[in-house]
Amino acid sequence: MNTAIAGVIATYGITLLLAWPLSRYIVKVFKGDKTWLDFMSPLEKLFFKISGINPKEEMNWKQHMKALLTINLVWFIYAFFVLMFQDKLPLNPDGNPGQSADLAFNTAISFLVNCNLQHYSGETGVTYFTQLFVLAFLQFVSAATGIAALVVVFKALKEKTTTQLGNFWDIFLKTITRILLPISIVIALIFIFNGMPASFEGKDTVVTMQGDTVNVSRGPVAGFVAIKHLGTNGGGWFGANSAHPLENPNYITWMTEMVAQVVIPIAMVFALGLFIQRRKFANIIFAIMTLGMIILLIPSMQQEMAGNPAIAKLGIDQAAGAMEGKEVRFGAAATGYWSTVTTIISTGSVCGWHDSTMPMTGLMQMLGMMLNCLYGGCGVGILNYYIYIIIAVFISGLMVGRTPEFMGHKLEAREVKIAALITLLSPFLILAGTALSSWILVHYPDINWAVKPGAWLNNPGYHGFSEMLYEYTSSNANNGSGFEGLGDGNVFWNVSTGFVLILGRYLPIIGPVAIAGIMASKKYVPESAGTLRTDSLTFGAMTFAVIIILTALSYFPALVLGPIAEYFSL
Repeated sequence: MNTAIAGVIATYGITLLLAWPLSRYIVKVFKGDKTWLDFMSPLEKLFFKISGINPKEEMNWKQHMKALLTINLVWFIYAFFVLMFQDKLPLNPDGNPGQSADLAFNTAISFLVNCNLQHYSGETGVTYFTQLFVLAFLQFVSAATGIAALVVVFKALKEKTTTQLGNFWDIFLKTITRILLPISIVIALIFIFNGMPASFEGKDTVVTMQGDTVNVSRGPVAGFVAIKHLGTNGGGWFGANSAHPLENPNYITWMTEMVAQVVIPIAMVFALGLFIQRRKFANIIFAIMTLGMIILLIPSMQQEMAGNPAIAKLGIDQAAGAMEGKEVRFGAAATGYWSTVTTIISTGSVCGWHDSTMPMTGLMQMLGMMLNCLYGGCGVGILNYYIYIIIAVFISGLMVGRTPEFMGHKLEAREVKIAALITLLSPFLILAGTALSSWILVHYPDINWAVKPGAWLNNPGYHGFSEMLYEYTSSNANNGSGFEGLGDGNVFWNVSTGFVLILGRYLPIIGPVAIAGIMASKKYVPESAGTLRTDSLTFGAMTFAVIIILTALSYFPALVLGPIAEYFSL
């Protein structure tokens, strides 16, 4: 077996081995059982005492959402102003300037919503202070926000009839102190022992293999990268992200970063089954998600390992695969695996340039983000999948001619309307944004918005369209990766993607939590012979069909104009 493929299989296998015990631990944390990290309790009690919050006070779904949105607004205001005035603050050894208002707007929102779309280069666009006290901070709290929202849904599904769904602040804080922080420390130590920087020194002088002397930025990178991946954030300390040798020094760190970004999304699927005591239901969800990942992964890896036919016509050997834009330490297969996983999960980090991947790989990357429910980000992956479950239950009910039920509660018009609106939201944001940018590019090529729109695209034709489509897809999916032939560091892209980031994050969180909360408040209906079994392979196949059909109907025309047309042009 090809060693590169063996490395990919081993990495995924290690992820599964770690995800199962982690899922059991997560359930203990949120059920209030004793765990080995109970020594964090005094710190948590101190926080609640200072803030005046009663962690035992039960909340309904509306109170949960009010708390979530309010604190997120506070974090946005804090991040926005610190980024604008970062040059006036300490821990800036390289003398980086403050960000413009539009860039600070985009950056603050992007890290707040777990997207980390970076319209700046990490080592020159922000300071050590903002990397640590704004961006790293937001990487913790944004991941905890998504998990806390999912736990509310867990509690709603578990109970027969209730409006009391725990306390947001208690769930949120325990997510950080009991899960994200301790695991991040372990990951950071692995990184440090493998050569990742963890200092506050400024730039260092390095002599390259070509004999050139260059200045290379440093900083407390290891801790930042740990939560970058564990929290499915993806924002790089360096502009080159995990293709940078100091952000990803060797194959051990590559495997660690891959495991870190997948382990919580998979663990949360297993935790769903354990928490609501429906393990077969969770296993069906995991099987469908894994099948979707494999369908996207195989073409990506095959295309990258086969090489570029246009380059092959020049008589250039491509035994190593399509290596343009790839990190030679990891190779084409590892890059193909990373690019698939990082786009089905909302991490968005890169170990090679997505803009340089083959057209079919780019198609798989965009489909992963358009689906946005195959494992997904911390918490929000299952929330997105939950919407498809609701639609599948509704359609199944119509097919058999009875009122649809889910987990002992009748599914009625209000819940279906919410699910339908959330389903339609993503295509609207992605396609409307791409259409607007394309229209401006064609009709107003000389208008000056910091950078002329005519300079947006380094590539014309099909690939240029793909670059714009990818940017809005990544923004809506809170992913953060990009086809970086796109010149996105200007007012238009900062503002337009900023609003897509907001709508693409919060409405898909509010919708599933609202549906779960509304249904949990209804009278419990005992299962009967006519009840639809949602833990069967048949229902799993139904849900998968709904996902595929809705995605195809929504996005196929746009994909034909971009990556599919580019594929056939080769």
